[in-house]
Amino acid sequence: MSHTARPARTAGVDWAALLTGLGLGLTISLELTTLRSSDISSVYASINTFSRLCALVGTYFALLGILLVARIPWVERGVGHDRLVTWHRKLGPYSLFLVGFHVLFITLGYAGQDHISLIVELWRLLHQYMWMWAALAGFIFMISAGVTSYKKARAKMSYETWWIIHIYTYLAIGLSFMHQVLNGPMFIEHPLNRLYWTLLYVSMAASIAIWRIGIPLLRSMRHNLRVEKVVIEGPGIISVIMRGRKLSKLAAEGGQFFGWRFFSRGHLLMSHPYSLSAAPTEHLLRITVKDLGDHSRSLAFIKPGTRVFVEGPYGAFTAGRSTRPHVVLVGGGVGITPIRAIIEEFRDGVQMDVIYRASKNEDLVLKEELDYLVSKSGGLMRVHYLVGPRKDHPMDAKTLRRLVPRFADSDIYICGPAPLVEAVRQASRDCGVPKNRFHDEAFAFHSE
Repeated sequence: MSHTARPARTAGVDWAALLTGLGLGLTISLELTTLRSSDISSVYASINTFSRLCALVGTYFALLGILLVARIPWVERGVGHDRLVTWHRKLGPYSLFLVGFHVLFITLGYAGQDHISLIVELWRLLHQYMWMWAALAGFIFMISAGVTSYKKARAKMSYETWWIIHIYTYLAIGLSFMHQVLNGPMFIEHPLNRLYWTLLYVSMAASIAIWRIGIPLLRSMRHNLRVEKVVIEGPGIISVIMRGRKLSKLAAEGGQFFGWRFFSRGHLLMSHPYSLSAAPTEHLLRITVKDLGDHSRSLAFIKPGTRVFVEGPYGAFTAGRSTRPHVVLVGGGVGITPIRAIIEEFRDGVQMDVIYRASKNEDLVLKEELDYLVSKSGGLMRVHYLVGPRKDHPMDAKTLRRLVPRFADSDIYICGPAPLVEAVRQASRDCGVPKNRFHDEAFAFHSE
């Protein structure tokens, strides 16, 4: 098993940080190099100047956030999909707050200079300056996407609803462009500044068009992926088996996920992230899905022969990240599916302990397959079925060490609901397992 990817990812992170810092410096310089004495001649003028800086940096963060999840191959390989998504989520609030500060302070600054109320000044700005209504609409869309990205809000809505609202971010950024370059003093009569800003927008749009739309479309057509059959695995659980040609060229691994679009009514417009539930072969891919919403529920009615459009593979939940001859794989409920897929990827005599948590026996998805893999493993694999309420099976350090005496000296892989992931994470800390040996794939919206 090769472990050469870690230094490459570290170098990729360094380069990403360098380029991000360089872009931020250039963005700030747009304001500083065009600053006039009148821009800081009074309190209200200084407020206006600060508001423009907030707008520049906030928009830069928004554009960067889009680029982070544009699925650019060398960026994904160099930094890692998991880290990119984390950065994307952390940048979002900063972008929203900074743009919000811009709206607040530019209104306050102009109202102070004109000696009128904030409401009257806001109305004047909307009517006096070009593309301001579009910019306001973009700000409202950004607020909608930002609010629904918080964990508590996301937990109360379906993936479909969250995805549609989140797409508003693209529209929000696009609507802000014209009012910036036509009204911003750092762009008026400064063609190089305008060129730099335009290139940022063009780069974002091109990245989405190429890597989120163009290449996945061409790849899907080349591999001719179609639904072969749908299998009912248990109550509310189905598997979709897809057949294609030369699927090895996708370079997918067990444990990774794709964004899936099925060419049928209600499934084409929206991409849904589902992990592979078996190691990919030259001609077959399989996903196993739990009924969590309208989309997953309707997959049971997908007809054989339906064409499939895929984005991916994505994710770093792969066997290649392990560093120990023994691994512990923990799956909760339908979270066993990527665990089931990754099992087949371990080689060179790696020993495996699989811990499968479920509330009821009927929730033990793919149990027959796991038992079959155990029988064929030659003693290298064990499965521990923990069925029942949480109080009967606390996932703490004591329980895990009892089940797996080598737990502290293993690589830990886990996929399941957030409480399970956090419990095992804490148990791993208590056992002294370093962060680089804890690999999680939590049940949340994969991304963006």
